[in-house]
Order: sequence, then C-alpha cells, then structure tokens
Amino acid sequence: MTHKALVTGGNRGIGKAIAAGLVREGLEVIIGARDLAAGQDAARDVGASAIQLDLTDPAACDRAIDGVTVLVNNAGVLWDDKLFDDMDHFEATMDTALHGPFALIRAALPAMEAAGYGRVVNVSSGWGSFAEGLGGGGAYGIGKAAMNALTVIANRDTPDFIKINSMCPGWVRTRMGGAGATRSPEEAADTAIWLATLPADGPSGGFFRDRKPLAW
Repeated sequence: MTHKALVTGGNRGIGKAIAAGLVREGLEVIIGARDLAAGQDAARDVGASAIQLDLTDPAACDRAIDGVTVLVNNAGVLWDDKLFDDMDHFEATMDTALHGPFALIRAALPAMEAAGYGRVVNVSSGWGSFAEGLGGGGAYGIGKAAMNALTVIANRDTPDFIKINSMCPGWVRTRMGGAGATRSPEEAADTAIWLATLPADGPSGGFFRDRKPLAW
C-alpha cells in the first residue's frame, strides 16, 4: 500500500527536504503551502503535488488531509520581538504551532483508523523544551512547547498503530535559521523522515533530535 503524506510548509527549507525524502521512500507526497505557486514549484522539484493550505482555515485543513495517513506538521513562524509586543504575532504563532496541527491530526484520524496505520511528525524545536530553556523570539517557545504537549496527549488518545512524535531539526540553514546555521535542510530532515516511516514497533509519544530522545 502506498501511503499519502502531507507536509505543511513544504515549499522550502526543511519541509521541502522532508518532502523530497518521503518521495524517495516511495510515498505519495502533497506539499501544503500558503503560497500555492511556491508550493507547486517545490512539488515539481521533488516529484510531489501541492495544495494551498492556510492553517488558520479549518475548512482548508479538512480538504488538505483527505486520505492522508502520514502527516508532517512542519510549518512555522518566528518573529524577533518580545512576548507582549504584538498580539497578532502571538495568535499567528499559536495557530501555526498548535491550532493548525491539532486540526490536521483530528481530520486525518478517520483515514488513519480505516487504514490501521498512521504517522504524525510534529516539527518542534529545542526552544520548545523546558529542559533547554524555552528560547526564541516572542511566543515561539510557547508555541513549540504547546506542540510538544499536543504530541504527548494525542499519542495517549489515539490507537497504538498511529505513531505521533515531535522532533527538533537543530539550527538549520533556512530563511528562518539564517546562512550561518550549522546544518543543511537535508541533515535536519533525516529525523522527520525516519519518524514518518517508522515500523510498527517504532516509538511513539516521544521527542527526538538526530534520532535520539530529547528531554521535554
């Protein structure tokens, strides 16, 4: 059976590298992007398809998830401000890191349950780890910590054949990470690809960096 995967924010950076890796693994891959033209360009590059997806639109989330049994919640936003500076930035961060992933997981459950198979990868960050100090600008650390909490509770409340994990890609050379970052998008994508293609006895409800458990 060929599984259908949705990678949000897959039009560039880590998301595009994840999409390319999943195509190589033999999955049917859909790139979800707010800018459909950018998503289509990336999809052509990696052998995927694309869909316009705004994580603040529940109806768009429902449409994007049709038949998907592998979900990679990769979309992210980061502003270099302080927590209380801009309410719009706070809401956009929580929509992207928590509300959108929640809506997509919830919408994907019927297809996953029907298939007896599901993989969810939440692309989080060490900045969302209490053990590592909750970093990043504005609400970024709060959003990623909330995503990690969603991972734990979603894993608890779904069947065992659905594997739900968070991962930290590290400091990556992307538009968000900057040119001085230490890792390539392909290096960062490795753990996400691993988690998206776990065998039946693979881990679930965990937080990983470089395929190794990471403290919450």
